[in-house]
Amino acid sequence: MNKRLCYKLIFVNLSLIFFFHSSTAQESPQIVQEYTLEEIITLAKEQSPSSLFAETRKQNRFWAYRSFMSEYRPQLYLSGDFPFYQRSNNPITQPDGSIEFRRVNQNLTSLNLGVRQVIGLTGGSIFIESEMQRFDNFETDQTTYSGNPAVIGFEQQLFGFNPYKWDKEIAPLQYEESLKEYAEDMEELSIQATNLFFDVLLAQINLELAEKNLSSNDTVYQISEGRYNLGKIGENELLRVEFNVMKSRQEVAQARLDLETSTLRLRSFIGLNNTESFVLALPDDIPEFEVNEQTAISEALKNNPNTVEFARQIKEAERDMAEAKGNTGLNASLEATYGLTNRADDFPDIYNNPENQQRLGVSFFIPIVNWGRQKSIVKTQEALLNLTQYQVDQERINFEQEVYTQVKTYQMLRNKVEITEISNDIAARKYEITKQRYLIGKINITDLIISLQEKDQARRDYIQALNDFWTDYYNLRALTLYDFEAGQSLLTPDIMQGYE
Repeated sequence: MNKRLCYKLIFVNLSLIFFFHSSTAQESPQIVQEYTLEEIITLAKEQSPSSLFAETRKQNRFWAYRSFMSEYRPQLYLSGDFPFYQRSNNPITQPDGSIEFRRVNQNLTSLNLGVRQVIGLTGGSIFIESEMQRFDNFETDQTTYSGNPAVIGFEQQLFGFNPYKWDKEIAPLQYEESLKEYAEDMEELSIQATNLFFDVLLAQINLELAEKNLSSNDTVYQISEGRYNLGKIGENELLRVEFNVMKSRQEVAQARLDLETSTLRLRSFIGLNNTESFVLALPDDIPEFEVNEQTAISEALKNNPNTVEFARQIKEAERDMAEAKGNTGLNASLEATYGLTNRADDFPDIYNNPENQQRLGVSFFIPIVNWGRQKSIVKTQEALLNLTQYQVDQERINFEQEVYTQVKTYQMLRNKVEITEISNDIAARKYEITKQRYLIGKINITDLIISLQEKDQARRDYIQALNDFWTDYYNLRALTLYDFEAGQSLLTPDIMQGYE
């Protein structure tokens, strides 16, 4: 069997496979849905697993912030022991110092109803309580009551660290940062959806090119075979044409597989569970607006969560510094209460002529010799505060430079799209001319193959330029959280509102 016959057998087998596959695919026609890039991004934001994760994280942070805020509101509480029963032999110390074991069979019930309010400015707290106790001695069949009908008290750290003051400054920053991170997450979804969109679109274009090339190569082969039979071309050139046909068939099969794989990834990402077939529309309608560098930097510093993060990091470093100073020197606390107290054999008698009750206590701790530990802790926190300040300053500079570079890249990519679009049109027309010249025998097969490759590459370059442009477009939106086309912030009320 000679080489040409071998190629013909391969060609026939591939033709049968292609024909059978095409016939099978046409047996069950489906309605094909067309999606634009904007529609794919909308689906990703509304129903993708990533969007649901971002929404859930936003909710968690909102309720964590609500939980923090509730600490600064009056807390009503009820506590007690109900009942506290014991039956045993307990050691009782006698007046002479000896110990006797006495039988105990008793119950002590206590209830305490109170309201406590934190004072964030000082770090102390004020409370009002009402406490009642009942004692039952089952050995003597005796019941007595004791209680504090009303007690008002105050607790305060005198010189120590006040965590409430710093939490009240840091927690709102954390919450604001979380809301802006949610808006950033939504734009990150746009970037991911754009990349997956263009993966499918490029596979779609590759299949389209492969099918057109196959049809074109089939035509060229038929004409070349006739010219070979007339002795106008050699066998080697005919074999090259035949090889191109077989290669085109392989490219069609590979393009179909790539399209199916990339489509599955896109379906999975946007949460599209139905099995309908769809195609993607080419997003060649490029926005016409210009982006000013200073406007972009200004909006980024105002909207991006990094700016809030910078402020939070400084506040946290200052808090750690204050804690180091507050916890390493003189430490004292004050506790004072004033109220009414009484005891009686009957419960209602507790409220008859109660006595005054006062309590005042001050506890303190003063380090005398700690071998420089206090100074070391403070100096360490001072160094960390300075380091944090330097890092934040550098990160802010890097962030501004990133925004500036992104704007310049956006402008460059707009020009690139225009250039590659023109190049794509030129390459397509050049190929048609080259193909016609080959068919009339003016050029050889090598020139036709080169022209075909240039046409396909120009088409892919144009698609890649669109991919780069739209990816950069949403990157710019993610950095600035600003819609330059509409001229408004992306921090809409829907994003910045909480959950009731």
